[in-house]
Amino acid sequence: MGVLAGRLVGRVALVTGAGSGFGQGIAERFAREGAAVVVNDLDGAAARRVADAIAAAGGRASAIGGDVSRDADVAAMVKHALDAFGDLHVVVNNAGTTHRNQPMLDVAEDEFDRIYAVNVKSLYLTAKHAAPHFRRKRDGVFITIASTAGVRPRPGLTWYNGSKGAAIVTSRSMAAELAPDNIRVNVINPVAGETAMLARFMGEDTPERRAKFVSTIPLGRFSQPSDIATAAVFFASEEAAFVTGACLEVDGGRCI
Repeated sequence: MGVLAGRLVGRVALVTGAGSGFGQGIAERFAREGAAVVVNDLDGAAARRVADAIAAAGGRASAIGGDVSRDADVAAMVKHALDAFGDLHVVVNNAGTTHRNQPMLDVAEDEFDRIYAVNVKSLYLTAKHAAPHFRRKRDGVFITIASTAGVRPRPGLTWYNGSKGAAIVTSRSMAAELAPDNIRVNVINPVAGETAMLARFMGEDTPERRAKFVSTIPLGRFSQPSDIATAAVFFASEEAAFVTGACLEVDGGRCI
């Protein structure tokens, strides 16, 4: 693996939902930039697979399973970072879930609750357990992986759209409150990518449905984990030292 430009050398990052998709791409890129990475996923085996691959390629990584909507699990993630690497500098709130593209009243209540627990409550829990550490040393970064759905909602994903809109506003509110402690909070809004959730976003994964969706993206393709990882590296690095409360659409122009 090696280090690219070393933009994150000396930093420790916790990336949630990093067993696949955008989170995996972010974890791998952070490690290539010199960060020590705590790889979290609800699927502990997936987290270990990603962490082992990073370590085998010459990076530093440690895995921990856990549910970002559970207080005890998030507390364990932060403790794991401090125990494994002696510090924590960056929390990437990447873990997310959605309902299948469908009429809003067809979504079950328990699925609605799960979406808001994973997509919104997780921000509260990571702040609860990481912000005190950041405040003590007056240094820290939160990065929220939200969605273009929270900026330009479309029918069929109403409750997911709302959760991502809430994640964006929550993150910007955090930025305003935490700035005096030199803690930065920024948001990345991807368009749908080649991840496990793509079929749920579209309702069904067919060539026709893919073509219809891609036709709404001016640059003509879905997002890739590398696209989101590049933006996350910027926000995690000292290059973004004077950037907080920002929302960056990494969407090929979908929100234009």
